[in-house]
Amino acid sequence: MAVVTTERPLAPPLPEISPRAEVALLCRMLHREGYDDHLAGHITCAQADGSLLCNPFGLPWDELRASDIMRIDKSGAVLDGPWTVTPAIELHLALHRARTDVVVAVHNHPRWATIWADMHRIPPVYDQTGALTDGDPALYDEYDGAVADVANAEAAVAAMGTAKTALLANHGVLVVGDSVRQAHLRAITLEWRCRQAWHVEACGGGVPLRAEVANGLGGRVDAKGFTGLLEAMIRRELRHDPAVLD
Repeated sequence: MAVVTTERPLAPPLPEISPRAEVALLCRMLHREGYDDHLAGHITCAQADGSLLCNPFGLPWDELRASDIMRIDKSGAVLDGPWTVTPAIELHLALHRARTDVVVAVHNHPRWATIWADMHRIPPVYDQTGALTDGDPALYDEYDGAVADVANAEAAVAAMGTAKTALLANHGVLVVGDSVRQAHLRAITLEWRCRQAWHVEACGGGVPLRAEVANGLGGRVDAKGFTGLLEAMIRRELRHDPAVLD
């Protein structure tokens, strides 16, 4: 007798999610992960027509809905949307000018990564979850003022080079990706890595993962994504507040 097998779904399907809703969801998901410095922080997502979607200035990340997301051109001029855009968007404009590979860019002052940025140190990788992205963050070890200044923004982008993530000294982080999925993974992995390293060192130290092991794992996961992770985190946000899609 032939055995008939069917592939079971991994999890319940998601509703249709617009590009604006993707940005709003990314803001909410990262806020839950510690990207929650009040009104600080901005995300841009490049669109096929050359415009950029971004979060508005005056709303914290856990409040955003799809209808709040702004659309700007690459000079920073507002094309549509109900609110205002932060002057610090200069950091993203400089980044998108310099790196055509970047679709999504995230800047904020997350709780744990900012500690390492304040120390001007790269945290070791101590566990598997901190190794889901390969390579070390770049370290921009000068603070010359806010990235609303074009020169400061361009200096931070130059220091980042081709890295996937960066620690901005005495400031925060910059994370890039080719999609919302990749930017989300890189952002949460960096914050986990920084948190675990702080705790391990506070306990007196530990044994980091060997670089070849961490980079081997991170290279595989970063390239293809962590199966089901983004969808699971989106479902969590929709359970908490389905109005995020409005």
